[in-house]
Amino acid sequence: MGDFFSSLSKVIHASLGLAVILFLVLFFNNGGFDFDQLFWSWLFRYFHVVAGIMWIGLLWYFNFVQIPSMPKISDEHKPAVTKVIAPAVLFWFRWAALATIITGLIVAQLNGYLHEAMILGIGTGVGKFTAIGIGMWLGIIMAFNVWFIIWPNQKKVLGLVEATDEQKPIAAKKALIASRTNTLLSLPMLLSMVTAQNLY
Repeated sequence: MGDFFSSLSKVIHASLGLAVILFLVLFFNNGGFDFDQLFWSWLFRYFHVVAGIMWIGLLWYFNFVQIPSMPKISDEHKPAVTKVIAPAVLFWFRWAALATIITGLIVAQLNGYLHEAMILGIGTGVGKFTAIGIGMWLGIIMAFNVWFIIWPNQKKVLGLVEATDEQKPIAAKKALIASRTNTLLSLPMLLSMVTAQNLY
């Protein structure tokens, strides 16, 4: 049993297997589901939530754990974070951000409100479109920050691309401001998403 839990790959595959089994139980208990627009909307919403949990979870890891802890780590141990942990976290962080945006746009399209949400429901008189639209635009801004501010600057800080000693602190500050901006926007973004799904 110890070997099983020491392997992330085995645990993730088992989790996926359990999710499939649970889906099949629910599927047959319901007498089956039609593989229609509702099914595909549900499936992509599931992917959207999973990717979003990964993305925002790592955003909060950076801001609640790694960044505040770095000054407390001795210089001899910092390379363990900057050379090993941070690049791995940034890999999952940026791809989860992209997956969250893509699956969210697919969900909106499948449910027929993509255009209305992107224009914030202006002229529709439908509050749900405004709420989900605000959440979508905040998510898009946050993903832009990940790919075009945080990641390029973190590559300089971590030594993944060439940067002078003068450029690295500037890059670190830019990445920090963008990361804190995303943390600032994360709760309003989540509020908009949950409001759209539950209060309208």
